[in-house]
Amino acid sequence: MHKPILFLLLVHIILTLVPGATAKVSAIIVFGDSSVDSGNNNQLSTLLKSNFQPYGRDFYGGKPTGRFCNGRIPPDFISEAFGLKPAVPAYLDPMYNISDFVDGVNFASAGTGYDSATSDVLSVIPFMRELEYYKEYQSKLKAHVGDEKAKEITSEALYLLSLGTNDFLENYYTMPDRRKLYELGARKISLGGLPPMGCLPLERTADFFRGQGGECNENYNRVALNFNSKLSGLVKNLNQELSGIKVVLSNPYNILKQIVHKPSLYGFEVAGIACCSSGLFEMSYMCDRLNPFTCTDADKYVFWDSFHPSQKTNKIVSDYVIKNALHVFL
Repeated sequence: MHKPILFLLLVHIILTLVPGATAKVSAIIVFGDSSVDSGNNNQLSTLLKSNFQPYGRDFYGGKPTGRFCNGRIPPDFISEAFGLKPAVPAYLDPMYNISDFVDGVNFASAGTGYDSATSDVLSVIPFMRELEYYKEYQSKLKAHVGDEKAKEITSEALYLLSLGTNDFLENYYTMPDRRKLYELGARKISLGGLPPMGCLPLERTADFFRGQGGECNENYNRVALNFNSKLSGLVKNLNQELSGIKVVLSNPYNILKQIVHKPSLYGFEVAGIACCSSGLFEMSYMCDRLNPFTCTDADKYVFWDSFHPSQKTNKIVSDYVIKNALHVFL
């Protein structure tokens, strides 16, 4: 698989809010890559899809929706916690229309990045196109609920962004449109930090074949730590520079590394390989339902496929993130 895609798929926003909390946002609006894509790639001519079993086998009705997980992904948990719908629908899914998107909509596309050349590798939606879809959504929303109500919804919504590593930093600082989402009305924004990338099953497998034992690649983990440090500075600057905005950094690094190193403390049995197929390098079409090696209980595994956490891991990390970051939106 091409290296730009590998980097993009390593970025995870791992977020949620405590159950039963009073809703303080009007909608959940999602941009990003495979960590938050709820099915937009289903409508594209791309190899980067997950709308088939065993993906989604622990989702409602055991339905494979295009989420890169055995069940729900972070935006779904967030939406439910705010008293909204338990699953945020994909904007391009023909099953839904504007009435379904009033309190939540997902524009994310697995494999995307700020650089359109990155999204071109596997023919997915570039981030700037996601923003164009958002503008289209705004117009449809105005027609559906009226200008005043639409403005209230978009200004009070919580915007979740999950985009790629080097791609994120390089383009944020160089693109003239880096404030585009702010200019389109977003005021409550969460930017996702990097997980311990070197502990993903794919990287462990790569290290094993390089003769390095198959343990976590600490060089990659240091990159993640450095990225998160710089991203923290960016969040601080944005809050100082942009009037009326509230940006937070959701950083899953520490808790996910703890889970990986001490899985039994969190109820897991396996952290080094994933549930899907052999658990060493597979994702997307390499994780089809005919593969006899896929585990029977994903709750025993930290990772669902070689890039993405299992639903249980998403929930554990989410609880940590809300306690340490997203409490400001409660």
